Amino acid sequence: MARIQLWLVRVTSMVMLWAIALQLRALGNTLAPTPNFPPLPPPRFYHNNGYLLVSSNGGLNQMRSGICDMVTIARFLNVTLIVPQLDNNSFWNDYSQFSGIFDVDYFIKSLRDEVRILKDLRPLALKRKVEAENLYSMPPISWSNMTYYYDVILPRFQTFGVVHFQKTDARLANNGIPEDFQKLRCRVNYQALRFTPAIEELAKKIVRILREKGPFLVLHLRYEMDMIAFSGCNEGCDNQEVDDLTKMRYAYPWWKEKEIDGVAKRKGAAGDIYGGEKRLSTLRLAYPNLVKKETLLPPEDLSPFQNHSNQMAALDYYVAVQSDIFVPTNGGNMAKVVEGHRRYLGYKRSVILDRKVAVELIDAYNYGKINWDEFVRSVKETHEDRWGGPTKRLQVAGKPKEEDYFYTNPQECLPQHNQP
Repeated sequence: MARIQLWLVRVTSMVMLWAIALQLRALGNTLAPTPNFPPLPPPRFYHNNGYLLVSSNGGLNQMRSGICDMVTIARFLNVTLIVPQLDNNSFWNDYSQFSGIFDVDYFIKSLRDEVRILKDLRPLALKRKVEAENLYSMPPISWSNMTYYYDVILPRFQTFGVVHFQKTDARLANNGIPEDFQKLRCRVNYQALRFTPAIEELAKKIVRILREKGPFLVLHLRYEMDMIAFSGCNEGCDNQEVDDLTKMRYAYPWWKEKEIDGVAKRKGAAGDIYGGEKRLSTLRLAYPNLVKKETLLPPEDLSPFQNHSNQMAALDYYVAVQSDIFVPTNGGNMAKVVEGHRRYLGYKRSVILDRKVAVELIDAYNYGKINWDEFVRSVKETHEDRWGGPTKRLQVAGKPKEEDYFYTNPQECLPQHNQP
C-alpha cells in the first residue's frame, strides 16, 4: 500500500505539471466572470405553513450542500426556516455555529425574496413547545423529490406547526427537480452562503500571498486520520498507527464496517496519505514550493481559528475555489463541492484524478507490462477530458449514489457549451 501511495503521489505530480503548463498557456483567456453582488431584494410575503428546524450533519461541505437543500425545501413548502444548527457531534468536534462560519445576516437578507429565515423561533407558544422537547423530529428520506416533500412532509407541518429535520445531507435528489428550484440551490450555495468577514479577510490574504509568485495550484490530499480509519487501509502503517486507526473506527458507531482487511481494500483509499510530513517527502522533492496555510501565515493570524476545524476548512475552501488549478486526490465532499463551485465561476480548471485507472497503470508499470513512456502517455490520455469542463451530469435511475452529485455539476446554473 505504501508503494501504491507513493506512485499515486507521482501520478498526481505528473498531472499537476501538465496542468500547470496548460494553465500558463491559457492565462489571460479565463472564462471566470467578475463577481457581481446585486442589491438586496425586497421580502417575499406568503402564507406561512409552519417552521422548519434543521440539524445539519457532517463536515463543512456536507453541511453546506445540505443547507442549500433546506432553503430550497422551505421555499417549496412555503415554511419559515430557522437558521440551521451545525453539527457538533461528529468526528470534527467543532462547536462553531452558523454565525461563526457564515455571514448570517447576509444569508437571511439575500434570500428574503424567496423564503423567510429567522435566527430563532419567534412565536412564544412554539418556543415553549420546543423547550419542553415536545417537538416532532424526523430525518427526511435521502435523495427525495418534491413529490415526497409535498405529499409526506407538508401534512406534518400542518399537523405539528414545527418540524425538526435531524439530518440534512443528501435529502434532495440530484435530478428530477424543477429547474427554478435547482437554480435556487445554486443561488444559496454560490451567493447567499458567504463566509464571515474574518474568514474571508484571512482567506483573501492567503490568496494574495500565493499570487505574489504567480499562478498557484491547490492540491487536496485528504490524508487525514479519519479517512484512513474509515477505509481500513492500514498497509504500510506501523503497529501503533494500526492500533490508533482501529480504535478510531470502533469509536464511531455510525461507521458500519469495523473489521476490515487493509490489504484487500487497498485500492479503496488510493491517494490518501497517513503519517504527515514523512509521507510528503517525495512530493516536496518535486515541488519545493509546496506550502500550507500554517507555513504562509504567522501563528497569530490563525490562532482565532485553531480548534475550529470547520472554520479552518472554510479557509481551505475559499483558497481552493480561487486557485488557478484545483487537484483533489479524493472524491469527498470538499472535492465535489469545490469542483462545482469552480464550474459555476466559468469552468475554472479542476483536474479530477481517475484513481482506478491510475492504480491499474501503476500495477501495469510495476509488473513490466508497459514502459515509462507508455505510462506517461496513458496518464495524459486518461485525463484529457477530466478538467472540470462542460459536461452533462450522469444520471442513474434508482441509484443516486452512482450518479454525478448535483453540487459537483450544477448544469442548470452553468453556461451551456457543447456538452459531450
